[in-house]
Amino acid sequence: MRGASLLKFDFLIIGSGIAGLSYALKVARKGTVAVVTKKRKMDSNTNYAQGGIAAVISPADSFEAHVADTLTAGAGLCRRDVVEAIVKAGPACIQELIDIGVQFSHDEIAPTEEHLHLSREGGHSARRVVHAADATGREIEKALLRAVHHDPNIKIFENHIAVDLITAPVDTGKQCIGAICLDSRGLNAKYFYAGTILLATGGAGIVYKHTSNPPIATGDGVAMAYRAGAAVANMEFIQFHPTTLYNPGGASFLISEAVRGEGGILVTQGGVRFMHKYHRSAELAPRDVVARAIDSELKASGDPCVYLDVTHLGHETILKRFPNIYYNCHKYGIDITKDRIPVVPAAHYMCGGVGTDLEGRTDLINLFACGEVAMTGMHGANRLASNSLLEAVAIADFAAEVATVNDISRFLTKDVQTKPLDGVGERLKRRERVLLQHDRNELLNLMWDYVGVVRSDYRLNRARERVNILVKDIEDYFMTRAWSYEAIELRNLATVARLIIDFAIERQESRGLHYNSDHPDTDDANWLRELVRKEEKWL
Repeated sequence: MRGASLLKFDFLIIGSGIAGLSYALKVARKGTVAVVTKKRKMDSNTNYAQGGIAAVISPADSFEAHVADTLTAGAGLCRRDVVEAIVKAGPACIQELIDIGVQFSHDEIAPTEEHLHLSREGGHSARRVVHAADATGREIEKALLRAVHHDPNIKIFENHIAVDLITAPVDTGKQCIGAICLDSRGLNAKYFYAGTILLATGGAGIVYKHTSNPPIATGDGVAMAYRAGAAVANMEFIQFHPTTLYNPGGASFLISEAVRGEGGILVTQGGVRFMHKYHRSAELAPRDVVARAIDSELKASGDPCVYLDVTHLGHETILKRFPNIYYNCHKYGIDITKDRIPVVPAAHYMCGGVGTDLEGRTDLINLFACGEVAMTGMHGANRLASNSLLEAVAIADFAAEVATVNDISRFLTKDVQTKPLDGVGERLKRRERVLLQHDRNELLNLMWDYVGVVRSDYRLNRARERVNILVKDIEDYFMTRAWSYEAIELRNLATVARLIIDFAIERQESRGLHYNSDHPDTDDANWLRELVRKEEKWL
């Protein structure tokens, strides 16, 4: 084992997406900041966000309308006070991003003035989605990184994966004081200690075989927080984006909600529109409705995909509004100005997560969570399109306002600093890596086949039987082999998969993103509530 090192900061942020970087810029005014990110700085779900950030900008819109749309999408499980606070913070969040250099798209009628172009997406009653063409996340991430690099109080640690949180018992419960991380380049362990820790690790889409998420979205924050004793909530609500590119044998990517918002239509292989059969808003129905509609059409027809048609929008409009989608489709021989886009649903967004309040506090002292990793109550049973980036910026602001520099020197004992890390620095033997890949493939297929868009009691219980075996095998492997990115991520994926399955079994109704064919009705009398769970011994 190569020697472990100890680093101490006032604030530790795990994750480098919009939530983590926004928070870093604010708390850097109060103290030193470490941002730990397991890949490169630009690798995050933020960077993949195409649609935009929802905010009430137009005089024709209102906070009340945005709140109402959010509550409707959330199917009764949103926390109204949280929704109202975040929605009202929207205009200030947009201005904050503009101030740090984000170049949002402007309206053609006033290209030299501060008139932002607003698009409309599914579930919204008005045009309120501020965007940067169809690459909003990438533009925001670039601007945040520029600002972070100019702040001397912030240090970014790339290629460092957090393994577990470090906690200490206190009179009032359990306090988080840092995290153990693995530096992939030196293959050595580092102990990061801080008075305040923010989880901003994003989602867990990679737990499914088909996903719009980047490879880093392995549910690390939820898994670590759960193992440390923090409460997690609403993990059954996984949003499947209805339209990702169907590209057998090749890479897939998301086809933004905004494509349908601008007039794109969904058709079968025979060119027949079908969304009007499922919802009065047709293609502008909420994502869960559209995803289930596509799933139903595919099962009825046996076709591998449906098609999204934008050819009627015109060449100029398509190239201006969706240049990134046009470019990526063109790489695979699809000219979206002439050809229909083959699409299928894929895992996209996790509406559950580590339970927090409006300021991002978890039930572990000094541990906060922000962004997709957190369950704030904003999204309820289904996220309204483009509310995720809004939530990330707003909660980062709220959390930074209450953040303080806390002295944890009394916890830095010799025993804590020298906890053994057997095997760190050893490289996995080639014959053992195949075990990890086998377990990973089995887990992802299991989740896609049994815990997908439409669920049933039989499939869920079968999934739990199988995942219990995988959880034990993977934990045994992790505890007896050298640490590696593959093993750490797979351990987290298995933890998150088990949580999703257990939550889905517990909720015996259909609501929002959770649809169980054995319980097809929404049951407010028994299930109009959040589900919460804390760590228990599985093994």
